[in-house]
Amino acid sequence: MTTESPKLPEPAADTAQPYDTVVVGGGAAGLAGAITLARARRSVLVVDDGRPRNAPAAGVHGYPSRDGVPPQELLAASRAEAEGYGARFLAGTVVGAERLDDGGFRLALADGTAVTAARLLVATGLVDELPQVPGLAERWGRDVLHCPYCHGWEARGLPVAVLATGPLAVHQAQLWRQWTDDVTLLLHTAAAPTGEEAEGLAARGIAVVPGEVAAVETADGALTGVRLADGRTVACRALVVAPRFTARGGVPAALGLEPVDVVNGEQVIGSRIAADPTGATAVPGLWVAGNAADPFDQVVGAAAAGVRAAAAINADLVAEEVRRAVAARRDPFGAAGEQEVCERVLGERRHGLAEPGDQAGPADAADPADPADPAGPADAAGPPEGGDVAAFWDTRYGERERIWSGRPNGALVREVSGERPGRALDLGCGEGADAVWLAAQGWRVTAVDISEVALGRAAEHAREAGLADLIEFRRADLAAAFPEGSWDLVCAQYLHSDVELPRDAILRRAAEAVAPGGTLLVVGHAGAPSWQQEPGADGHPGNGHRHDHPQHGDAQHGHAQHGHADGEHRLGHGGSECRNHAGLPTPAEVHAALELPEGEWELLTSEEFLQPMTGPDGRPATRPDNTLKLRRLPV
Repeated sequence: MTTESPKLPEPAADTAQPYDTVVVGGGAAGLAGAITLARARRSVLVVDDGRPRNAPAAGVHGYPSRDGVPPQELLAASRAEAEGYGARFLAGTVVGAERLDDGGFRLALADGTAVTAARLLVATGLVDELPQVPGLAERWGRDVLHCPYCHGWEARGLPVAVLATGPLAVHQAQLWRQWTDDVTLLLHTAAAPTGEEAEGLAARGIAVVPGEVAAVETADGALTGVRLADGRTVACRALVVAPRFTARGGVPAALGLEPVDVVNGEQVIGSRIAADPTGATAVPGLWVAGNAADPFDQVVGAAAAGVRAAAAINADLVAEEVRRAVAARRDPFGAAGEQEVCERVLGERRHGLAEPGDQAGPADAADPADPADPAGPADAAGPPEGGDVAAFWDTRYGERERIWSGRPNGALVREVSGERPGRALDLGCGEGADAVWLAAQGWRVTAVDISEVALGRAAEHAREAGLADLIEFRRADLAAAFPEGSWDLVCAQYLHSDVELPRDAILRRAAEAVAPGGTLLVVGHAGAPSWQQEPGADGHPGNGHRHDHPQHGDAQHGHAQHGHADGEHRLGHGGSECRNHAGLPTPAEVHAALELPEGEWELLTSEEFLQPMTGPDGRPATRPDNTLKLRRLPV
């Protein structure tokens, strides 16, 4: 494996068609996963380089009904079972990996070909990094051992020496004492035990021999002992060592997921690929199983992990197929959609309106359909008390063929560009500019809005862009119900109202819907547009107050302005801890209102900026907006 991705072959070099799942690694975990997926009627390809970790061992142990079977025999039988259910196999080495625009994966092979898949299961195992003692590696898996549960029975009653290379050696010696009363602790490069550890060794008759081990000695093809640097020899029939367990993590690393340390006490003893109990990683669509994820799994445990991961992968594929089927059934322009009547009456609750007296809509109104009216129909009266909110918004959107500019919000583009695509939830999608932009970057998008008219336009926009199969549009009133599921990106742009709206509660639900490793992006207004503000002391309209709001505190915001390449101006990072002059929440207040569990989130962006707009007189104008971006830490 390699952690760097070479240039992958063009599609012409790919194998015949994409697979539902490609399994990388043909050991116990990979084969168990392949069998499970093939039995679920999934198309499966196993790519294996023929280097199982346990190849030197004489037999597999602890595997019910298969105890003592040679590793290669077990693998051959498992492979035949997988092939019987339709799984395919390819001998080769994966040397690179990349995400595709549709959320799938392409793997580059050492022979120059490539394979593609909707999901990946990486079961590449680990490498045992052995102590550098001459002759030791050649005996690995035969009479140079590690795991007493794998080899202890075969070494029972024999003289066993434990090579100390760290603080866990005393524990190893005491553990192996269960299988034999002839145990010697070779201090090698470790410090001599003291206190309770020394007393425990003495109490159980475990000899402690100082001195560095210089070589392993054999006779007639078997281990006879070790030779120390000073020339002494210590007889033993088995030598126990503690390798460093290094995950074979080339494929995850190529996809941006680096291995993490495995720590015992204060000692790093190896690495692994971080994943949840099902094997799901922070990379959407990538699962890991076996020793790559858990270096302590024995063969039976690795196989069980492969089954769990495969079941999770199949469930994930089913969920995607359901979403696509529902999206196909819910044609916003179909007769069923036109006949649907909103039955919930929510009084004054609604979303997406500008603040009182404010003629500007969301940031994509910077270049509206009618430049002379940057607000579109936002100056229309709100729904009557007790009125139908959905009907109000349908009427609002129905006043013109297009309300907003059709371009994505600048803050969304700035914060999400370059992120690895996955699943995204767009709250209050309106006419769909943000959802279409996300789909064009490779995201699979669920876009929700209360207006059927807006959703219809958004769906048409997606069809025109050739991206309809990547976006599911849903009609939803976020004040009443929140979409079920989890997403890698949840974004809420300009979720404001001049009447009652449970905005904080909606954003808390948005945070709950972010998958581990995913992102929450909240973009909102920070004040009135410049043409509605009084000039500040420096003559800049953005530093004054709105005409229709009382003054609070100093007459200026007091933020330093910084030029920005995209035409926006930053107003500091983090902003004030109190609400601004327009009564709108600062990023810090939005963050606090989310009530996020401590230690589970990382703050990425908290800032204010000036959004360029076109004023009612056709002249350039600005409006202060803000951004809060948070990352949910992986499990």
